[in-house]
Amino acid sequence: MLTAKQNMIECMKGSKGHPDRFVNQYEAMQLLFHPFMFASPLLQEGMENVVNAWGVTNTFPKGVPGAFPVHTPDKIVVKDIEHWKDYVKAPSLKFSQEQWDQCKAAYDAVDGEKSFKAAFVAPGLFEQTHHLCELVNALTYYIEYEDEMHDLIKYLTEWELELADGICSNLHPDMLFHHDDWGGHDSTFMSVPMFEEFLLEPYKEIYGYYKSHGVDYIVHHSDSYAATLVPDMIEMGIDVFQGCMETNNIDQLIAKYGDQISFMGGIENGICDKADWTEESVDEYVRQVCKKYGHKSFIPCIAQGGPGSVYKGVYTSIAKTIDTINEEQFGIKDPESARLPMQIMF
Repeated sequence: MLTAKQNMIECMKGSKGHPDRFVNQYEAMQLLFHPFMFASPLLQEGMENVVNAWGVTNTFPKGVPGAFPVHTPDKIVVKDIEHWKDYVKAPSLKFSQEQWDQCKAAYDAVDGEKSFKAAFVAPGLFEQTHHLCELVNALTYYIEYEDEMHDLIKYLTEWELELADGICSNLHPDMLFHHDDWGGHDSTFMSVPMFEEFLLEPYKEIYGYYKSHGVDYIVHHSDSYAATLVPDMIEMGIDVFQGCMETNNIDQLIAKYGDQISFMGGIENGICDKADWTEESVDEYVRQVCKKYGHKSFIPCIAQGGPGSVYKGVYTSIAKTIDTINEEQFGIKDPESARLPMQIMF
């Protein structure tokens, strides 16, 4: 039996790969932090009006998958896009060797034969622009203030490259797990030409840096519709589109692009991760998804950007069903993967 990591590598090879079972959600990845995550930590459920290192106020209500920015007029960071430099101040990425060593210990604790050591970075460039400006404002600025948005994205890109340098030099991950939501349930937030104008080259630079400095695989999270952006994802160097919802027509994406990129998701929170969920309803849904998309170039996984679920027990129930399918379909029994496998390590 292949290890979880080996099996995911085979899955990502597409038609040329030989996975011996379905990859079970996040079982092959250990999501790991870096010092900036302590300087500007992720919110926990129930926390309200927390200001991060960029000056963005965030809230994490109960019953939703993650935190989001608060954009009442008094809390929008960029008050005037033409003078964004007066408002946006990049946080320092100068950390002590002790801080890097603390994070490196978590990386060293991972069995690299069984799991990827995946550096976790969020938010991405697009999200950061609308976190700072507010979503409708940001989308308007992309149209009406092109030069300012190009300059802002360049500023954010330079910060991300400095972060990448620190991560690669000190932590040596073999995978990057990077967030940036590029769409809603049925459409992208911007047209393909606009996306390419503003985000294609910056992401090629960021992801290219990681890949040229020892990171073998890029997993990009966007729990959304983004099918029209898949060719750009491939050009950026993305290996896995995580959060891929069924509205993307995953079977068509696999048929067209499966030898160049893999798709992780298909199991949507809105369908199975809800108050009235049952083991039976989850089992039926997961079986449908796995049967439809197969185990090459596809990783069945809850769509949200990390292991877990809004309602306790749903994520584990999904994992148990995938384990059962693997035993029934491939004769492989691996009880270890039924647990909540890959926690984000602090």
